[in-house]
Amino acid sequence: MIKITNRVLLQENEIEWQFIRSSGAGGQHLNKVSTAAQLIFDIRKSSLPELYQQRLLAKADHRITKSGKVIIKCQASRSQDSNRQTALAQFIELVASVGHTPKKRIATKPTRGSQRRRVDAKKQKGATKALRRNKSDY
Repeated sequence: MIKITNRVLLQENEIEWQFIRSSGAGGQHLNKVSTAAQLIFDIRKSSLPELYQQRLLAKADHRITKSGKVIIKCQASRSQDSNRQTALAQFIELVASVGHTPKKRIATKPTRGSQRRRVDAKKQKGATKALRRNKSDY
């Protein structure tokens, strides 16, 4: 079981793993060993709660495809297991992020003092600019 939050758990068989060769510099080791880990998770076929599924599908993230799959590729390490752990941690963080509902902002009015300070600052700026003008501008 993969623990996303205290209430949300996923079966390990819902995540598909592919191990591929890493890209970039690395010499002979890179050309022989498939150390990059690619995590593939189908949102629509998962056992995630409906709220999580909807929010994930609506989320603007480059790791979520239009077909509703999460694809996370990790090639930071030379170790396949380390890359697998990193990709899984990124996946858990992504899914947990949609479970958090941000607190709604309550609009407040500016205080009388802040309004007065703003107007005074504007008047001061205007007076400074007025001193820069030529007398022929009037």
